This record gives sequence, structure tokens and C-alpha cells, in this order.
Amino acid sequence: MAADPCTPDRVPMPPAGLALVVDDSRTMRSILARLLAGLGWASQGAGNGREALDLLEAGCRPDLVLVDWNMPLMNGLDFVSAVRANPDYAAIPLIMVSTESELEQIVHALEAGADEYIVKPFTPDALAHKIDVLILDGATS
Repeated sequence: MAADPCTPDRVPMPPAGLALVVDDSRTMRSILARLLAGLGWASQGAGNGREALDLLEAGCRPDLVLVDWNMPLMNGLDFVSAVRANPDYAAIPLIMVSTESELEQIVHALEAGADEYIVKPFTPDALAHKIDVLILDGATS
């Protein structure tokens, strides 16, 4: 039996589910993983969009993806577009987490398929609110 391609960095699996954290900064992945753990989420990290897409293509199905915009190999916008183009994982909730703060950039990310957008730096409460809006509202619609 093959190993699960999406083994959480923190085990056991918390009740909220598994979040894939896609950011080229190891520090930011660690910060997001700690924040997510505090909200009841397990997390798996990927250093760029290509690595994250490889995980999805290998069968990883996270309950949520937090993705940075500016990364090498495949940026967050291209990752979002690729996820939305594939019916196997098009329904995975995506939150763009980026330093890009201009309204035009935010609109562009949402048009590409991001469900929510949060600008770095952010507070833990802001992240929790975005996740609640996306996951809880999505579960009730």
C-alpha cells in the first residue's frame, strides 16, 4: 500500500480537517501551521504551487488550501487556476494569503477562483474569521 501523499505535519488529525499550506517561506508555513492547529486543523506544507499541485495529483485531498501569491516555479495565481480547471479537486476551498494588497490584485485572485483573500500581515482572528466564513457558510449553503 502506497503512503498517503498528504500526511499532515501535525498528527493526530484534528476534528476540523486537513489544510494544505502553500508558501515558499518555511517560516510562514510554520506560522500558518501553528495558527491552524490552534483552530483545530492539521496541516501539510508545500513550498510552491507546483509542489502543491503534485500533492493533489498524487491523491491528497485537503479540506482547505491557504496559498501565497508570490512563489517560484508556480505562483499562487497559477495554482488557483490549475485547481479550478480540474474537476477532481475544483471544489477544494482556497484562501489566497498574500502581501499583494491592491484591490485590482485581490479582484484578479478572486476571479481566478480563490474563495477568500487575506492580506499579510494579518491577525489570528482575521484568519479564523476567513476560515469560518468559507467553511461554515459553505457547509450551510
